[in-house]
Amino acid sequence: MSAYLITHLPINTSALFGYVSNQSNPRRERKAMEKENNDALVEVMSNKQVIYREQVRGSLKETNLEVRTSSERLKANSGPGTIFVKNLYLACDPYNLTIIKYLTQLGSPVTGYGVARVLESRHPNFKKGDLVWGITGWEEYSIITAPETCFKIKHTNVPLSYYTGLLGMPGMTAYAGFFEVSSPKKGETVFISAAAGAVGLLVGQFAKMFGCYVVGSTGSKEKVDLLKTKFGFDDAFNYKEELDLDAALKRCCPEGIDIYFENVGGKMLDAVLLNMKLHGRITVCGMISQYNLQQREGIHNLMNLILKRVRMEGFVVSDYQHLYPKFLETVLPQIKEGKIVYTEDIAEGLESGPAALVGVFSGRNVGKQVVVVSRE
Repeated sequence: MSAYLITHLPINTSALFGYVSNQSNPRRERKAMEKENNDALVEVMSNKQVIYREQVRGSLKETNLEVRTSSERLKANSGPGTIFVKNLYLACDPYNLTIIKYLTQLGSPVTGYGVARVLESRHPNFKKGDLVWGITGWEEYSIITAPETCFKIKHTNVPLSYYTGLLGMPGMTAYAGFFEVSSPKKGETVFISAAAGAVGLLVGQFAKMFGCYVVGSTGSKEKVDLLKTKFGFDDAFNYKEELDLDAALKRCCPEGIDIYFENVGGKMLDAVLLNMKLHGRITVCGMISQYNLQQREGIHNLMNLILKRVRMEGFVVSDYQHLYPKFLETVLPQIKEGKIVYTEDIAEGLESGPAALVGVFSGRNVGKQVVVVSRE
């Protein structure tokens, strides 16, 4: 996650897509809601939750999180604009760690992007039975206090879980980052780090369909093979087996790199700076190698930005949310025609959530990591 996201996370909106997280202190909020309007309670005998149990120091560990079952009563009609939802699918992505570290109080449920069904609504744009995606709690049931920042799901002829990835925040991130920020031209060389992740896989496919030469880096031989055989990358390498990242990039991109879609940071970024072409573009989406470090790595080759007139730009997907309808118009037909290959790594049950999320940071997943809370 970029420095902008870390230092400018507002209280009432998600930095990633402008969505509201209502889980800052759910126990206090729920008690206040019950006092306000006791005649409109939806009673839930149990609500399984993933709780932020222990402060994260360094790498995220499963012991930082705990699955508990609450027997509190949740109120749906707590005030104008609230909706009460049943969560169906939750997304595991690197941004979860920033939300945990900077927006979640110890003892509160983790929050993140998910797909949910509306059980009760006091918002004019939503009704009972609607499907939505946006920020929700890592729990079976959630109260969302600002649902106007959620998207109603209108296209249900694709798997609902796709709205945690391909048709949700990662898909929009790949689309906006490549087409809007990178300013691609046909025939250019595009290099993508963390290329087997939810965003990287889509950037690579968008770039191939656009007519670019596409190279990716990933963390295993199996993923390298998948990038080249299943997802259409022209070349790929396993960064864990490369003693010299500069040499690996020169081997795979002998004429240099026009566009670098940055998901990793650190040593990879330093090596890429040596291999950028004149007037190249570096689109900074994330820096996953730095998220778990207490002392972040420095970059030594920034002089190349000047010498090669390289434009390096970070972006936040919420800046491009107005393009979501256009994004759907572009991507839905490509899904139906089989032009986009999409892979999900499914973890069944909320209790599997902590392990699934921790696994994202070690590259355990292939494609989009999804936690299934409930199948309908």
